[in-house]
Amino acid sequence: MPLQILSSPPPEPEDVTGRIHSAIAEALPSAQIEVDSGGPGHFTITVTSADFEGETRVRQQQRVYAAIAPLMAGDNAPVHAVDKLTTRVA
Repeated sequence: MPLQILSSPPPEPEDVTGRIHSAIAEALPSAQIEVDSGGPGHFTITVTSADFEGETRVRQQQRVYAAIAPLMAGDNAPVHAVDKLTTRVA
């Protein structure tokens, strides 16, 4: 892939953590959500929700990834990787 020069600087990690938090909160309104930046584009996410009751861990994580998928799409996506995703039933 050739080097791309961006016309604007990448978003600050704090801005992106807020966007991740908002996206998950919209999909899982009663969830407790923690998002930490591990560096540009890398994040650690913990989601605790009663909505996960009866779901497999894989299904829980699929729901979280579905919520943040738009933030991971495209060449200039603000989320490059979720280094660790933890889901828990409240």
